[in-house]
Amino acid sequence: MVSHLVKFLLAGRDRSVILSNMAKHDPDLSRLFHALSDPTRRAILTRLARGEAAVSDLAGPTGLRLPTVMRHLSVLQDAGLIATVKDGRVRSCALVPQALQPMRTWLEEQRAVWEARLDRLDDYVTTLMKANLDKEREDGPGSQD
Repeated sequence: MVSHLVKFLLAGRDRSVILSNMAKHDPDLSRLFHALSDPTRRAILTRLARGEAAVSDLAGPTGLRLPTVMRHLSVLQDAGLIATVKDGRVRSCALVPQALQPMRTWLEEQRAVWEARLDRLDDYVTTLMKANLDKEREDGPGSQD
């Protein structure tokens, strides 16, 4: 019984909202998370946060060969996280910070969902503790079940 109540409290009354949000799978969001899933790509983004850089400058610290770095850059560009420009023989990359907005929005939505669930759980536990305390008071200090 308690298990069922906890599941209900955690799921909330608007289960249809959760299901409909799941049905609205955003491929752009998946590309962002995929791009950020690799430590090399995250290191490249960290470097680009300081400013534009040539591909050769980005490749150096990774210890990877240039074709491998180019594949990483391609993933970042496909996700919209970087923009590249070729000037003669030099290809430069720049961070596109606004590309992270869909991820921020999704994370904020998830935070709100989980905060609401935890608030409901806290209310439920508080109610149980209060009921238990009231029962102990009714039974008296020395009584046992």
